[in-house]
Amino acid sequence: MKKIRLALLSGGVSSEREVSLNSGTQVFEALDKDKYTITRYDPKTDLPKLVMDAPILDAALIILHGPFGEDGTVQGLLDLLDIPYQGAGVLGSAAAMNKLVAKRLYEGAKVPTPPYLSFYIKDDINISEVVGSLGLPLVVKPACAGSSVGMTIVKHQKNLAAAIKLGFEHDDTLILEAYVKGVELTCGVLGNDTLEALPVIEIIPGDAHEFFDYKAKYVAGETQEICPARIDEPTRLKVQELAILAHKALFLKGYSRTDMILKEDTLSVLETNTIPGMTATSLFPQSAQVGGYSFSALLDKLIQLAIEENKRTNLRRAR
Repeated sequence: MKKIRLALLSGGVSSEREVSLNSGTQVFEALDKDKYTITRYDPKTDLPKLVMDAPILDAALIILHGPFGEDGTVQGLLDLLDIPYQGAGVLGSAAAMNKLVAKRLYEGAKVPTPPYLSFYIKDDINISEVVGSLGLPLVVKPACAGSSVGMTIVKHQKNLAAAIKLGFEHDDTLILEAYVKGVELTCGVLGNDTLEALPVIEIIPGDAHEFFDYKAKYVAGETQEICPARIDEPTRLKVQELAILAHKALFLKGYSRTDMILKEDTLSVLETNTIPGMTATSLFPQSAQVGGYSFSALLDKLIQLAIEENKRTNLRRAR
């Protein structure tokens, strides 16, 4: 059997560069070398080489997070080069990366999400009116940052201005969202046209973390993750249903992971990740493992889905 010539993209120029490089190394180690001839590319330095190599590449795995990797930019380049890649295309990647756009698409698809306000960096923000509208605590987060970078939970009105200032250091658009305290859940979705909801994970950040922040995500031992989640069957089904609904609302393909909060009997969708963390112990691979996919088998599945989707979308390409 002829080996698939695979481009593995990791690194990049976002604030999540180091996480991406680590993920890329673990993905490289997990890939079956009998199936793939793998070349690694760092978009920070290797884009010219990627362009030159495009005619001999069969597929790409994008292991990038945040701007200039998860937001449709790299996806657009790969589309132009006719290299199949896993996950969402330009539209879905851009929509999910921008939390404000995602919120509006959720609302249109009847996906429940916490109340929010949005502000541009040049807007005059009336602190008292914001608190009057959303109450306290509330969450301040940049519209287009990933891994909870620049995000703050504000419990006292006097701290809101500083949280807004921090948020604007990472993006020119902010979302201020009502804080919902409850059980943190996440659910992966796998597939192109036929979608499979993976087992639900319950996330319990350590006592040092108010929420699933950057350190809680990436430092070993900071967070407890339970899969399958300790929820009843009707709730599990509802979580999986919402994960698929959110996936469809954002025009995604291949895979995604949607984060939610369960408060009493009510679920609220927080956001959807189009390139979830891809170390062997990351949430999506953990869930896939419980669902019957080893890390290596999961990567095989994502590459297969990428090639299938490329064949379908190539019908649009002029010949």
